[in-house]
Amino acid sequence: MPALAGVVLLWKIGPVSEYLKSHGPAGLAIYAVAFALLAGLALLPTYAQAILGGWAFGVAFGLPAALAGFVGGSIIGYEVARRASKDHVEKLIDEKPKWRAVRDAMVGHGPASFWRALGTVILLRLPPNSPFALMNLLLASVKVDRAPYIIGTLIGMAPRTALAVVLGAGIQGALTKDVYNSAIPTWMKAAGIFVSLAVVAVIGHIANKAVQKMGAAQQP
Repeated sequence: MPALAGVVLLWKIGPVSEYLKSHGPAGLAIYAVAFALLAGLALLPTYAQAILGGWAFGVAFGLPAALAGFVGGSIIGYEVARRASKDHVEKLIDEKPKWRAVRDAMVGHGPASFWRALGTVILLRLPPNSPFALMNLLLASVKVDRAPYIIGTLIGMAPRTALAVVLGAGIQGALTKDVYNSAIPTWMKAAGIFVSLAVVAVIGHIANKAVQKMGAAQQP
């Protein structure tokens, strides 16, 4: 649904933008609330909605509204996924010692759990190609606490949100594939790939270290 609806939104971004602007200051609130609901229920992709924010309101107003939509959408997605998954994922992880060790290393338990979970959420949200709805489901299923989840989402998604809003604000005329591609510099695409690979490497290192530590503790 997000992929198909995102294409439709970008195709009709002009009329949608005019509709929002026609409502004056209320249009900004409509945009933020719609962003949160449509992203949280996995009906629209976040990148398309962030581009719409820049297109309709510019960077100064579009960026805060898009970030509010991101956070609101992540909260909605979290609450839906947490109630849907219940304890099934936790029970499955607890049955596998290695999985449990990796989970504890990522989100932790006890006093250090906040900072571990915060760092993990930031890492997972940071790559530009990180699927928003899937991450909501993953983090809610393993019961990451709400505070590090919300703060980490805001910090991790701020750079890519700003990029999409700036992109939307800078595009003039019809939004075509050629215009979209030319608006993103090559170095920015390369940076996105590098960040994605770096995040995978860091998470893999933490997971391997947790498994090795568990193995060492089990040895006589």
